[in-house]
Formats: sequence, C-alpha cells, structure tokens
Amino acid sequence: MKKIYRLVLISYVGPFVMTFFISLFILLMMFVFKWIDDLVGKGLSWYVVAELLLFASITMVPMALPLAVLLSSIMTFGNLGEHFELVACKAAGISLRKVMFPVFVFTIFVSLGAFYFSNYAIPTANLKIGALLFDIRQQKPAFKLTPGVFYNGIDGYVIKIGKKDADGETLRNLMIYDHTEGMGNKKLITAEWGTMTSTPDGRALIANLYAGNTYEERQQGKQEDHALMRTNFKEEVVRFDLTNFSLTRSNEALFKDNYQMLNVKQLSEARDSLQSKWDIQKANFHLLLDPSYFFRHDTLPHKTQIESKFTQSDFILNFDKANRTALLRGALDRARTMKIHISGTASDFENRQKLIARHDIEWHRKFTLSFACLVLFFVGAPLGAIIRKGGLGVPFIASVLLFIFYHVMSFTGEKLVRELVSPAFWGMWYSSLILFPVGVFLTYKATTDSALLDRDAYLKVYDRIVKFLTGKFSPK
Repeated sequence: MKKIYRLVLISYVGPFVMTFFISLFILLMMFVFKWIDDLVGKGLSWYVVAELLLFASITMVPMALPLAVLLSSIMTFGNLGEHFELVACKAAGISLRKVMFPVFVFTIFVSLGAFYFSNYAIPTANLKIGALLFDIRQQKPAFKLTPGVFYNGIDGYVIKIGKKDADGETLRNLMIYDHTEGMGNKKLITAEWGTMTSTPDGRALIANLYAGNTYEERQQGKQEDHALMRTNFKEEVVRFDLTNFSLTRSNEALFKDNYQMLNVKQLSEARDSLQSKWDIQKANFHLLLDPSYFFRHDTLPHKTQIESKFTQSDFILNFDKANRTALLRGALDRARTMKIHISGTASDFENRQKLIARHDIEWHRKFTLSFACLVLFFVGAPLGAIIRKGGLGVPFIASVLLFIFYHVMSFTGEKLVRELVSPAFWGMWYSSLILFPVGVFLTYKATTDSALLDRDAYLKVYDRIVKFLTGKFSPK
C-alpha cells in the first residue's frame, strides 16, 4: 500500500508544482498588462520592478493555488486512468478512495498552509505593493527631450530643442522658458547648440549652452512699465533640479489600516470598532430625528398658547389664518432641513455598511481559499478518473472551464456582498458550497465506475430510445 501511496504522490506533486507556477506566471502577466501604463517611462530601476513583481506574485497565490489543485488533480488521475493503473489498483482490491487518500492528505496540508499564507503573508504583500504602486503612480515620467516638442516635465521650465546629433548628447537650437519666478513667460534663453549631462548622483541636470541670448522682461516704476533686456553669451550653464524624478517611498504606516492589509484578528477588531461607531451614530440620529415628528408650539408668533384639547378633528383648522400660515411655513422649512440631513446621513450609513462589508469579505476570504482547495480537489480527482485522459489537453480545458465557473460565482457573490445585497457568509461561501455537492457526486460516480462521460454509454441509451419510439409508433 505504501508503494501505491508513493506512486500517486510522486505523480501528483510534479504536475501540482508545474501548474502552480504556470498559473502564477499567467496571472502575473495580467497584472503587468493592467499597470503597464503606470510603469512605462518612469525610469524605474530593476530592483524596484523586481520588488513590485515579487509582491504582486504573492498576492496572486489565492487565485493560482486553487487552479493548480484542480488542474493537477485532473491530470494525475487522468494519467492513472489512461494508463490503466486505476484498473490495476481496483483489480488488486484497492478502491479509488484509497488511491485518492494520500493526495487528499497532501491537499489538507496545502489548505492549512494556504490559510496561514493568506492570513500573514498576503496582508504584508498587499501593504508593500499598495504603498509601492502609490509611489509609482506619483512618480514623474523620466526626463526625455523630443525634437520639435515642448517638454514641461521639469518644474519651472519649458524646454524645446530643434534636433539631436548622432552622439545623443549634442542638442541644436535650444529654447528654455524660465518660469521659476511664477510670472509667466518673462525669461527666455536661446542657444545655437548645447549639451545636457546629469550629475553623478542623478539629482541634477547640467545644461551647457553655447552661442545664445537671454531675453528677460523686467518691471520698472509703474506696473505698466516693462523693459526688455537682451544679453548675449558665448557660454552659459543652467542647472535643473531632478529630485522630483527620483522615486520617493511613502511611509507604509499610512496604508496599514486598510482592510486588505489586516489579518483575521485585526479584521475582527476593526470590524467590531466600525460596528460600534455605526451603532452609536444610529442612536444619535434617532435622538435628533424623533423630536421632528411632533408639533412645536414655539414656532408660532409670540408663542401663542395652544389649547390642550382641540375642537376640530383636522389639527390645522384649530388656528386662525395667520397662525396657520406660520405653522405651515415652519413645518415646511423644518421638513426641508430634515430631508437634507436624512439624505446625507443615509449616504454616510451606506458607506459605513459597505466598509464593514469589505472587512467581512476579507475575513471570510482567509478561509474560503483553504476550503476551495479541498473542494476543487474532490471535483478534479474523480473527474480525472472518469475522463481518463492525461497531459495538458482535455484536463486543461476541463479545469479552465470549471475554474472560470468557480471564479465567476465567487466574484458575483463578492459583488453582492459589496453592494449590501447578500450577507457576507452566503456571498463568500456559496461558490464553494455549490461545488462541494458536485465533488461528492463525481466522487460517487468515479468510485462506482459510472459511465458518466462515456460516449458509448450515451449512444446505447440513444439507441434504446430510438428503438422504443420506432416500435411504439411504427404502423402495424
């Protein structure tokens, strides 16, 4: 029996590792395509990009791991069925459940590891990648001059060049508008040619200009009097500050309270805190709203005394015309004020509920990942034994279709929770709860040698139906 377990485990671990890294790579490429516009042209160093991809790959594990479990299960048991190894096991008295047992134990350890990974590693990775993406989005594009195009990437300057020489450093027909004084186009520097080189630390750009002029408009005396000064030079040096082009790392503590950066314990505490604040705000709102339902006699002119009992059944008819108008006007003003207050409070309540729902989603997500691995194993292993096809052909198609079905249901359930349509438990768990009976059904069919996906079995049923209909409706 131990040799059988070893055989099955070796057959499973290889495809599992391979499919996991293939899935992770595909998801990572999707991440790169999503953020490509923010990454290109920023002059990011290789280690910043490597750090970004490393943390991104960690956040992709919750999607790659269930897909790897599903695909490797179908491949492993499909290979065993295709090479009649499952038939040999059954002939030796070893049931499919016993063949699945070592892989099931391995999947349990994977699920436990997935929980701890989701609870500790992923919040840290979300914190790192969230802060890094924020810094990259704030980063200015890399300094680049294009002939014939005005460049305004450097604060306080607008630069235009006529052309670049073949050496890539010599520039011709330069125009530099100096806006550092905040007075508009008051100063212009032109040069026939020049060079631009950055300092060794990359924090400044030195422009050496030759054979040019400086035009500067200066105010003299009255505000309307301006003098244009023109200065010729053979050589001039202009220094540009490039510190804004370097990537500035933000303090990660600014992002640590986000729900995606918290573990299970922190999510529970944050959720309880948000719920307590919401309950207090609801109680305060009711205290403010309740008096608005009752009549206030102090709105009447001169605080007219109101009789304790009214003779008219219609309340407003107990007052004369002047007081009636004052009452209606006051009631309308108060109603409008409360309507505005209620609308703003309702919007605030909804936002608070959605924030609580986001915390609930992240809390349940820590557990759904582990449970999904077990569910997809019980779907993939018997399905592979029924299909009896190994490799990356039929198993890959079947696993992708099943995973898309699972992912669509998961995404739909999460969206229902975010929009406050469904409770967090049902929204986050219903995809796994739907697939779990499917896994039980497939396991039962596989262990009883059911011809669930056998084409010949369906053709036999079809022939029987045709013969029955032909015999019943044929003319006698």
